[in-house]
This record gives sequence, structure tokens and C-alpha cells, in this order.
Amino acid sequence: MLWATDAPFRLHLTKDLSSNFIVLGEHFFDILVAVPILFLNWAEVKKLNLKGWLSVILVALGGSALASVAFTQAFHYVNPSVAILLQKLQPFIAIGLAVALLRERLPKHFWRWTFLAVFAAYVISFPNFVPRVYDGEVFNPNFIGVSLALIAALFWGASTVLGKYALQSISFKTMTALRFILAFIFLLCINTYQGTLGAISTVSSRDWLFIFIIAFTSGIVSLFIYYIGLTYTKASVATVAELGFPLAAVVVNAIFINAPITFVQVIGMAGLLAAIYFLTRSQSGPEPEAQPF
Repeated sequence: MLWATDAPFRLHLTKDLSSNFIVLGEHFFDILVAVPILFLNWAEVKKLNLKGWLSVILVALGGSALASVAFTQAFHYVNPSVAILLQKLQPFIAIGLAVALLRERLPKHFWRWTFLAVFAAYVISFPNFVPRVYDGEVFNPNFIGVSLALIAALFWGASTVLGKYALQSISFKTMTALRFILAFIFLLCINTYQGTLGAISTVSSRDWLFIFIIAFTSGIVSLFIYYIGLTYTKASVATVAELGFPLAAVVVNAIFINAPITFVQVIGMAGLLAAIYFLTRSQSGPEPEAQPF
């Protein structure tokens, strides 16, 4: 839910700065915390085998950078409603990968509550039950736009599963630090290639404050909490809990962007919270150790 708190600040920043530069700025503030943590926990890094390193790298590059780029780029080919709709497939992608790669056993009544959670998230996003059309655009799915949106959902879903795998060898602190540091290096290369680093000279003090707020709330703090939770939760359940993002986004938009919440959305919120609660209750006993893939 903390991931949704950056909407008002990000809306302001995107008026003058490129998305790649904004994300780079966020990661700059994040690594100020991540680098000392990595040095203090360097002994844990040595525990990572080849598959562990591959998991961390894919999470950092795929989940923190490439997924966001693909999702944003999809808007050039389809209206946002199509991309948002396809993003709802992310839990099913993560569940499939959790079962296939981690050999997770799905809790009792898992699919009942999962379908309820996904449907509730759909209702929260589209309270009229029909995907919205933005700025007069038609509902225009095409191959490139749909592919980009699905790639983003695949990266985000895989990040949950691969993050769970890496947490078998390292702590949540080391996992978070590695994700931010590797993603920062990758984003620095992207911005250098695209020539967007010159924006540093034009960023106002207010912009830097907003970037810092985003980095702190929806960045380092939220990921620390996320990986703590993922340590004790099945990846298949955690990916459903991530649907708390659209719930929080609706609340944030209602407060800061004057987008009122409808009664149907309130019902959707209640359904989503209930589904996540019962999914969590269905996990009986300690979380089993994930199997190598």
C-alpha cells in the first residue's frame, strides 16, 4: 500500500522530468541507505550461489527498472486502461512461477480467495465494470502495447518469486540493499545512454524534495517491509497481498487528486481486504523453505 503514496509527487515530477531520470533520482537516495547496509552484511553476500545471484539481478533489473519502463512504454501504443487491466494478470503469473519454481503448495481454498481478490482489485480500478477510456481514446489493444504490458506483469510477478528464492540465503536487509544498488547502476547506464543526466542542472529544490519523499516512502521503507513479510509468507500469497496497491492508490487519489471514491469501490476494498485476510489465515504452520529451481 505504501507503493501508492507517491502518486501526487510523481504527477508533479513527470511534468518536467523524464521517467528514467526520476527513477534514477529515487534510487540515488535509496543507495545512501543501501550501501552501508550492504557493507555491514557483506558476509551474507558470500552465501549467494549462482542461482541466488541470478535471482537478485533479475529482481533488480526486471522488477525495479525494466518492468516500469515496459509498463510506461505500453501507454504509447494502448490507452492506460488496457495496460492497467493486463497488470491484473500479475498475481496469476507469480502463482504459476511459485508453484513451478519454488514447488509451493497452495493453501486450502486458495483459488477461491485469489479470484475474489483479483475481482475486487478490478472493481476498485474500474468501478463501472468497464475499463475507462482516457482523453477520448478508444479501447485499443494491439500486439506491441499488450506485449509490453504483459512483459511488465511478468517481470513484477517473477520478482516476487525470485525475491522469495533469494531470501533463503540472505536477509531482507541484504536483499533490499542489493536490489537498489544493482538497479541504480543499471539506471545510471540507461540515463547515460539516453543523455538525460543533464536534467540534474534543472532540477529544483522542490523536485529534489519530492524525489526524496518518493524514495523514502514507496522506496526503501516499503521494500524493507515487503521483504520482511516475504520472508514469512508464500510467494503465491504475497503476490495477492500486493493488490493492496490499487486499494491504496484510490484512497491517495481521493485525498490529493480530488478523485472521489464510489460505493462500488468501497465494496471492492472490503472484498480485497477480506480475501487477503483469509488467504493469510489459510497458511497453517511455519512457512516451508523454498526448493531450488
